[in-house]
Amino acid sequence: MLQDIRKSTKGTTAKVIIGLIVISFALFGIESILVGGGGGGVAEVNGEDISPAEVEQAVNTQRRQMIAMMGEALDPAMLDDERLTAAAVDSLIGRKLLMQSAAELGLTVSEQEIGAVVAGMTQFQLDGQFSPAVYKSVLSSAGYTPFSFKLGLQEDLVANQLRSGLGGSDFATPAEVALTARITQEQRDVRYLTIPLERFRADAQISEADIEAYYANNAGRFQTPETVVLEYVEILVDDYREPVRESVLREQFELAQQDYQYQSENRVAHILLEQGADEDDAAYQMRIDTVAQALADGGDFAALAGEFSDDIGSAASGGDLGFSAGDAFPPEMEEAIAELEPEQISEPVTTDAGVHFIMLLERREGESVSFEEMRAELEQQVQLSEARAALLLSVEGFRDLAFNAEDLSGPASEIGQEVKVSEPISRNQSQGLFSDPKLLTAAFSEDVLELGHNSEVIELSPEQFVALRVRMHNQSEAMPLADVREQIVSAIRDDLGRQAVERAAQEALVALRDGAGVEAFANAQDYQWQVELGADRRNTMLPQQILQRVFGLPAPAGAPVYDYVMTSTGDAQVLELDRVTAGSVDTMPDVQRELLGQRVTAESGNLVQQEFQQGLRTGADITVL
Repeated sequence: MLQDIRKSTKGTTAKVIIGLIVISFALFGIESILVGGGGGGVAEVNGEDISPAEVEQAVNTQRRQMIAMMGEALDPAMLDDERLTAAAVDSLIGRKLLMQSAAELGLTVSEQEIGAVVAGMTQFQLDGQFSPAVYKSVLSSAGYTPFSFKLGLQEDLVANQLRSGLGGSDFATPAEVALTARITQEQRDVRYLTIPLERFRADAQISEADIEAYYANNAGRFQTPETVVLEYVEILVDDYREPVRESVLREQFELAQQDYQYQSENRVAHILLEQGADEDDAAYQMRIDTVAQALADGGDFAALAGEFSDDIGSAASGGDLGFSAGDAFPPEMEEAIAELEPEQISEPVTTDAGVHFIMLLERREGESVSFEEMRAELEQQVQLSEARAALLLSVEGFRDLAFNAEDLSGPASEIGQEVKVSEPISRNQSQGLFSDPKLLTAAFSEDVLELGHNSEVIELSPEQFVALRVRMHNQSEAMPLADVREQIVSAIRDDLGRQAVERAAQEALVALRDGAGVEAFANAQDYQWQVELGADRRNTMLPQQILQRVFGLPAPAGAPVYDYVMTSTGDAQVLELDRVTAGSVDTMPDVQRELLGQRVTAESGNLVQQEFQQGLRTGADITVL
């Protein structure tokens, strides 16, 4: 096929097509033919485009957040691109509407405020100080550039201004607070008795016919689990650990001595001056000369950094960049830093970022260690590094061999591994090696389970790989009646007992409504009973089912109100609601009254924001492409 491709590229038509592609690259860039690289938007909001890049960034952010939040419990289906894209587009539409509304209201955020926020974010700090290196590293790993992050942060701050304004525009009136207090602070007097399942369960009469009928009607409940017995090869990094030669350890020790941990470290601050896009060379030089003269006149470096520096991250902390061992900053800066003494300020230093004035704040000498002190650590590092390299070579060889092999024995033998046999493994295996979702998915896949192929070599970690095949497939089948007889008897007793308990609860309601008191009736039937006076909605003494039911009943009108609830254990709890006392804001402590007012205001503010955003959507011209 490759030969055919080579021949076809020599034709006139092929050359014309290639020429058009080259011209397209030259004029418009590669994005002109790649999906999502063009200028077309994914959606349009009041004439403003939402670009594919914005959607991709939002999707990636959602994906990272879900993975971080749910970890191994994450359902892979939740990461489906189609689902995430739809949610991302909807979110970006809402954000775009907020930004448009904020612009109409003239809301904005200053560069200084953005810089202060960035400098105060702990994820960008090292030893409590803002670190440009950490800043760039964190943004890069999260898929942001400094520009895109700054733009997103600016929009967030503006959106928060708008939300705060909306929330602050609403307030709770005394009447609203009083009405809320009347409901939330309400108290109810309740008595209840418990009818235990066990009393009726033990009296259940069960025949052989009942057992057989239950077994026939519930056959699906009495099935053996589907299982597979697996042959597998587990390749571990520890299988490839070898003794390390002394000469290698000595070589690694010499390299470690040059490591930044054992080098002198310099803590520096700087003032960065960047030439603006619309700033000519003369104006730029004038700014540089102004800072240089202010420093020469003895001006405070930290204050000047806050006033003049274009590095928004460090300007808020006096230009402090933290420590460097000689490799954190551009070479031009590191060379200048090496020549400085503490408290000394450099001449202007030019890098790709702009012009820097650098002040050495502190120099601390690193402490060296002996070879013997580091020997065990170095041996572990070298041994692990070499073992990982050997492991990967072995895995690649095994992967090629196992792909076409009829079983795992031959490939395993080629790399010096043995084929192991598992215990029966079910689809919901929860213990052992095969509880790993990757292995379970492979074991019960069509390719492995039904077609009988070897699985792919599955990476569980950089130090552990597994390949498997099915040795035996045990289909789910009905369990003999004799094996589940006791289980069926217990289930029938539960069913009959619950029915009897519910009948007893209904009879109790009749007796109580006819005038039998809870205490008297409970004592006569040998039931336990309890009373809770003045129970509120946060009561922890009442069982949760009773608390929910009590506050769902109407207030008594002359006579108590009766009802019952069934518990998850099969007991019945028959209750009497005797009295309801409305809450009053006047009886609340000052702190609680204040908190209640804040809660009502917050809830109302949230409703205002929801209505506002819905109103923006209703009145907007939105097109999803």
